[in-house]
Amino acid sequence: MPNNEKIFAIAPMLDWTDRHFRFLVRLLTREALLFTEMITSPAIIHGDRERLLGFDEVEHKIAVQIAGSNPSELAQATKICADYGYDEIDLNVGCPSDRVQSGSFGACLMAKPDLVAESVSAMVNASDKPVSVKCRIGIDEQDIEQALDILCDKIIEAGVSKIYVHARKAWLQGLSPKENRTIPELNYDRVYRLKQRLKGFPIIINGGIETLEQSKEHLSYVDGVMLGRAAYHNTMILSEVDQQIFGKTTPIISQNEIEKQMLNYIENELVKGTKLNQITRHMLGLAMGQRGAKSFRRILTLDISKEGAGTNTVEKAFSALY
Repeated sequence: MPNNEKIFAIAPMLDWTDRHFRFLVRLLTREALLFTEMITSPAIIHGDRERLLGFDEVEHKIAVQIAGSNPSELAQATKICADYGYDEIDLNVGCPSDRVQSGSFGACLMAKPDLVAESVSAMVNASDKPVSVKCRIGIDEQDIEQALDILCDKIIEAGVSKIYVHARKAWLQGLSPKENRTIPELNYDRVYRLKQRLKGFPIIINGGIETLEQSKEHLSYVDGVMLGRAAYHNTMILSEVDQQIFGKTTPIISQNEIEKQMLNYIENELVKGTKLNQITRHMLGLAMGQRGAKSFRRILTLDISKEGAGTNTVEKAFSALY
């Protein structure tokens, strides 16, 4: 059965889980673990670190996800991320994108458990921050019973702190990255069996989870849940995470307060040179299922790009929901 400490995480999503979205999410929940977008180890070492790694202190607890397959590079990137103040360093062993395959990292590493273990060991030795791994249940023609057990046993021995498992295979041959998010059959039972075998070790389940009710069902079998696209497209469900998942008694944030906080954030960001639509594009999910949602989204996608658009345009969008 799961440990006492529950984990509710927002999945790393390319182009989506940037610092602007994370700021919004942190208004809604104090307890959820946030993730950066996936960042390659060479980019961390050689790129614009502040642009790639910078985050607001209010975002804690926050994990950075690194992609790579060179243990020494991953160790160097881990140290850099630890020095930046991240609470957890995660290794991507599950992304099936073409870019990841050409770089020999991500989901293709499921076929190289020894290299993953060597990488985890190097990362663990590079800092005192916990190192995690996010993987699939298998790839292509792998036997998901054998392949997942072998990988997990090796990385646990290497010192990994927790494992996030997307409960689908990744088909690197024959399916696009987009198709790999939905077409391979979900197999939650395989993740449950992994947890049963590993007993006290933290296992977090990911894939196809859309509601907090579903999340609570999974928490009967595993230590945590990770939501991805459901959290992005229906962002307001996160406002109930602290109460429903963690049993907190703090009041749920009001729409008025979200508007106030986001307007203040936007004003500060515009002064720094941030483009308005870089922030507002992440806010569309706030209106899911509400009256006026269509107008809200239209204003934040079309009107926001018009000359003279600013915080007044954002206020107009929120007024459509009242």
